[in-house]
Amino acid sequence: MTAPLRAHWTLDPAITFLNHGSFGACPRAVLDAQSEWRRRMERQPVLFLARELESLLDQTRTRLAQFVGCDRDGLAFVRNATEGVNSVIGSLTFAPGDELLTTSHEYNACRNVLDLAASRQGAKVVVADIPFPLSAPEEVVAAIAEKVTSRTRLLLVDHVTSQTALVLPLEAIVRAMDARGVDVLVDGAHAPGMLPLNLIALGAAYYTGNCHKWICAPKGAAFLHVREDRRATVRPACISHGANSTRDDRSRYLLEFDWTGTFDPTAVLTIPAALDTMAAMDERGWHGVMDANHALALRGRDAICAALGVGHPAPDSMIGSMAAVPLPDGAAASAPSLYGDPIQDALWERYQIEVPIVPWPAPPKRLVRVSAQLHNDPADYENLCDALEALLVEELGQR
Repeated sequence: MTAPLRAHWTLDPAITFLNHGSFGACPRAVLDAQSEWRRRMERQPVLFLARELESLLDQTRTRLAQFVGCDRDGLAFVRNATEGVNSVIGSLTFAPGDELLTTSHEYNACRNVLDLAASRQGAKVVVADIPFPLSAPEEVVAAIAEKVTSRTRLLLVDHVTSQTALVLPLEAIVRAMDARGVDVLVDGAHAPGMLPLNLIALGAAYYTGNCHKWICAPKGAAFLHVREDRRATVRPACISHGANSTRDDRSRYLLEFDWTGTFDPTAVLTIPAALDTMAAMDERGWHGVMDANHALALRGRDAICAALGVGHPAPDSMIGSMAAVPLPDGAAASAPSLYGDPIQDALWERYQIEVPIVPWPAPPKRLVRVSAQLHNDPADYENLCDALEALLVEELGQR
């Protein structure tokens, strides 16, 4: 059986695609919209990039700001959330002995940014160990709060964790950090389009998120929101003409972020088309899309847990449009593995199932993480369960 809405995507029908969370996938209408932007740009590149682009970016900024609940002037465009994290951390100054707090679930690329800043400035990275499986969101808040000291200067935290697919209790985390005088940088790579957002109400100092994942915009569309009282100190990872602009009709923040050198802005300009395209796929609009994906993620998780004979590793309230389930410990591969785990290789090569097997927290421990998007169908998860059961039996017999 094929999901009724799968025809909106160009995904290969021969593949069971359960990894929307890694890079997303654009519906046909979104790809068409981006192509039209590219045609317009290439008809007269100077007109488009030098005379029209700023106004076009502002129009997109207004639309996206409404969707994520933030003030337009604080929303800058970046290529991806990792670039947003780089921009913030690269703009901050730390003293020797300062502590930069993160969690054991932080995305590796962004953890690397934190480590680099600490090594260059003599600061120290402190890690709050969040258990997984876990039984309640309060465990997350307690684990983070326990690591805060008088030297803590920043918390870098996921909104939705990449490896373990947990929706962290962000509002409670930000409140707890505010009470301790600690700024929060939210790596919200997965949240836009997966969860309702109100960044003004959240109040985090910094929030960065991708639009190419759950909003289904083209790759290269992401944003950084900086709270007004922190905006003057944050600069893009790439400095260009805006750094010495004499214009006084626009903030330095936007002047610098909106032009970091020649680039293809069509991914960003296609964000409104992506918002409209996805909203039209459910009679309740984006609320319906988010609810449908959440329900399907739970259904997929339940099927995997039943097949493996394990309990739910996290409460339903901490699941968005992805879910991760622990697998039995892995065995040493007899040959190099393309993905790092021979089961992921076999799922792709023998069953044409695209799903990540995540080594977490470290081999031989591992997880299977499934995504749910409107192009998916319950049969996708049944196919995965059948293949996993067969491969795990085979792996056990080889030990």
